[in-house]
Amino acid sequence: MNLFGRNFLTLKDYTREEIEYLLDLAMKLKVDKKKGITGDRLKGKNIALLFEKPSTRTRCAFVVGARDEGGFPEYLGKDDIQLGHKESVADTARVLGRMFDGIEFRGFKHSTVEELAKYAGVPVWNGLTDEYHPTQILADLLTMREYFGKLEGLNFVYVGDGRNNMANSLMIGMTKLGVNMTILAPKSLHPSEELVNLCKGYAKESGAKLNISDDLDAVKGADVIYTDVWASMGEEDKAKERIELLRPYQVNKELMDKTGKDSTIFMHCLPAVKGYEVTEDVFESDKSVVFDEAENRMHTIKAVMVATLGREDDK
Repeated sequence: MNLFGRNFLTLKDYTREEIEYLLDLAMKLKVDKKKGITGDRLKGKNIALLFEKPSTRTRCAFVVGARDEGGFPEYLGKDDIQLGHKESVADTARVLGRMFDGIEFRGFKHSTVEELAKYAGVPVWNGLTDEYHPTQILADLLTMREYFGKLEGLNFVYVGDGRNNMANSLMIGMTKLGVNMTILAPKSLHPSEELVNLCKGYAKESGAKLNISDDLDAVKGADVIYTDVWASMGEEDKAKERIELLRPYQVNKELMDKTGKDSTIFMHCLPAVKGYEVTEDVFESDKSVVFDEAENRMHTIKAVMVATLGREDDK
């Protein structure tokens, strides 16, 4: 499958087959790395890493992934360039596109990464925006496939803020790959009707089911319980009201027991605010696979870079 030159902005832009190809490639790269085998698929490629928001996993995954394959990543924080301030996004994109072979962006407005992709002339990858976080979903899917040996037919429940970038992206990824998806959130934090209808279309095509609920009993039969922070970056001023609203939706032992399955795993994109969206005992339990997810960020991000920027004869 040839994804050379493609942007990676949201999983809406990728077919089920293309997503599965990226997961297969990530698994191959992961197996190789465990054997001490790295490559040169990105040899001579210079990669710009634009960060408006701070990061641990995304930044490190792009840096290590690029270096493993012979690339040269350059970190550019919000104080290093004039993105959208002294210089327009379009002009910045055209400058960086002349100097770099690929551009990663992690920031606030999704329109910024779309504008970078429009004008850069090189592959642009979304490391996170307020609306979508597609590289995280690839890591989540890979982790689930490792634990269950499959994706299709699994029951996945996301608990918490049902209209943030993680809920949006998980809903797209799961319904495209045949995973039964439930958003469990208070009604005021349910996802947009427009996105729900889009994902219902994906679900119909893949054979998955999509359920939006505010009833805690919706976790029954879940193979995966997933949560995220109650107030995303940029929403810290809403933390108090979110805590009051989402306290009943905390992932704790009682909620995990409600699934009725001993095999249910707990997932979180990190960083976690333990004692709020998840209790310490669940986070540290043998059901928790959060650090496998974190590691898989690197393998899946490496796969995205290799597939879209790597040498075409070596994929």
